[in-house]
Amino acid sequence: MAGDGQVTLGEAIVKHGARKVRRMYRDTVLVGFAGSAADAMSLFARFEAKLEEYRGNLERGAVELVKDWRTDRVLRRLEALLVVGDSERTFLLSGTGELIEPDDGLLAIGSGGSCALAAARALVQHTQMEAADIAREAMCITAGIDVYTNDSVVVEEL
Repeated sequence: MAGDGQVTLGEAIVKHGARKVRRMYRDTVLVGFAGSAADAMSLFARFEAKLEEYRGNLERGAVELVKDWRTDRVLRRLEALLVVGDSERTFLLSGTGELIEPDDGLLAIGSGGSCALAAARALVQHTQMEAADIAREAMCITAGIDVYTNDSVVVEEL
């Protein structure tokens, strides 16, 4: 899983080296975010609590977080998306109740998500690159296209 480091406020870049990808539950789960940084921090904490509650069961933790996120009046206002994954599965989570597992295992979120996803799919199909290298290169390609994505890329691998 890879994330860039850029944080913007309106049209101004306010941070270049944010860490948008985190390890959770005994380093067995990766979580990445796009959207409001403050909202993402709140969601990170809540998802980590769900993982603890369900002893690292990624799918159950994701389902329970999405249920809370969709129905809780305060959480519903959070503006972020999460990608969560372990060594077996990956899911996209949103406050509108979305819990999506991609067919090909590839997901991308944020302003440059479409570019990153297209780049990753092309690299998977046409190279022999390792997953971490594909994630990094897809982000670097995206940074050259999307003004809200920078090339300060952090990659976490399970």
